[in-house]
Amino acid sequence: MASIEEIRAERLKKLELLKEKGMLSYPVATKRTMSVEDALLSFAKFSRAKKKIVLAGRITAIRGQGAIIFFNLRDGETMIQGLLKRGDVPETLFDLFRDTVDMGDFIECAGQLFVTKRKEKTLDVKSWSMLTKSLRPLPDKWHGLQDVEERFRKRYLDLLMAPEVRARFALRSKIITEIRSILNDAEYMEVETPLLQSLAGGALAEPFSTHHNALDIDLNLRIAPELYLKKLLAGGYSRVYEIGRNFRNEGIDMTHNPEFTMLEFYAAYATADTQMAFVEKMIKTLVKRVLKTAKVPAGDEVMDFTKKFAVISFFELLKRYALIADPANASREELALRAEQAGVRVLPADGISKIMDSIYNKTCRPKLIQPTFIIDYPVEFSPFAKRQEKNPLFIDRFQLVAGGIEFVNAFSELNDPLEQRARYEEQDKKKRGGDGDVSPSDEDYLEAMEYGIPPAGGVGVGIDRVVMLLTNTRNIREVLLFPTMRPKEE
Repeated sequence: MASIEEIRAERLKKLELLKEKGMLSYPVATKRTMSVEDALLSFAKFSRAKKKIVLAGRITAIRGQGAIIFFNLRDGETMIQGLLKRGDVPETLFDLFRDTVDMGDFIECAGQLFVTKRKEKTLDVKSWSMLTKSLRPLPDKWHGLQDVEERFRKRYLDLLMAPEVRARFALRSKIITEIRSILNDAEYMEVETPLLQSLAGGALAEPFSTHHNALDIDLNLRIAPELYLKKLLAGGYSRVYEIGRNFRNEGIDMTHNPEFTMLEFYAAYATADTQMAFVEKMIKTLVKRVLKTAKVPAGDEVMDFTKKFAVISFFELLKRYALIADPANASREELALRAEQAGVRVLPADGISKIMDSIYNKTCRPKLIQPTFIIDYPVEFSPFAKRQEKNPLFIDRFQLVAGGIEFVNAFSELNDPLEQRARYEEQDKKKRGGDGDVSPSDEDYLEAMEYGIPPAGGVGVGIDRVVMLLTNTRNIREVLLFPTMRPKEE
């Protein structure tokens, strides 16, 4: 079996032959008159009229039989068979096709449509020309790319060889389109906020840092658009949303990638409770529009989006699945021991809330298959959420989990600038203690708060995780076109 280098060398010779014969290998334009899909849709009309058409696409198979050559021409998701017969095309063109065309090449071919004796819709080619001469062979069509890492590194080949992968990303696009439609119908305005920020706030995460030469200042890639979106509420907008990239300098696992897509939306005068109702309606509408069903596979189980979403408190989950008898009064030592028993690493700088969250992620969340809202989080879990009026030890917050994946986080937004400053001071203490995931004090945001931010309910939705849920995918890299990868070692 020939090596890649040997195949490439042979194809370079074919490239030279094309040049010798006066055929461009990478022309500027094609004379294509229609897509393969349109040709097949109007096949009966064009075949009866013996209309000459020009199609273009990638060669995905070649079958030579002496004076007859069959090939498959793929254009997007549609394929048609082509037929080249010696005598029906100039001798030089027939020989040039035989001697230079390989699987993977893009060609243009002119001819008439007809049906073969085997009832195969076919283009009877009268002339052809090269559009792109490929220099590397495509993967074996029967096996595609077997190495998972290679699939992610060379996503273009993964897409080319695997229809189910192309379908997954087409569905991702539809999901985002439908989310936009739902929010637009609810009178939210789409906005754009900075990706480069002097302070990376709005979430508990460590940022990526860079330097702007012209201004001679350090900047961070944003970890969340939250603070800018709430400034827009201060500026008078009632409902805003943004779908965009966030960047967090954190580990990579089945549900985390350093670069990911988030939806955040904020409504003045809304609360966690009113946004919870809206989120349930939004998710149910999304599932129905995108999948045309409310029963969605989740591994070996099925999520049912027809029923009312369950609601459970965070501490109740820890009692039920982590077997912590009294989470509200558990000491750090007790929690650290339980974390160790669950296989969770605890760092010296980790506080009680972080340890609790780690235990929850390990022992509780995987058990939540049906859509479930989690409520009643301790105040320490979010520096930007309002306290509950009925119980000030808890924040007015919810998360939504389904299929064992957390994909929505929301709360009633803290709009008291004095309490926000006090919470920032607590965060600063943690940061000085070695916790890199805390949100730094932001004087500019505090100033905006002092001008007045209306009561509001904010929601964050992990788009990548939504796609995972609706495609029954367990690894986030399967729903990212180009996930972050370690450079390949030579």
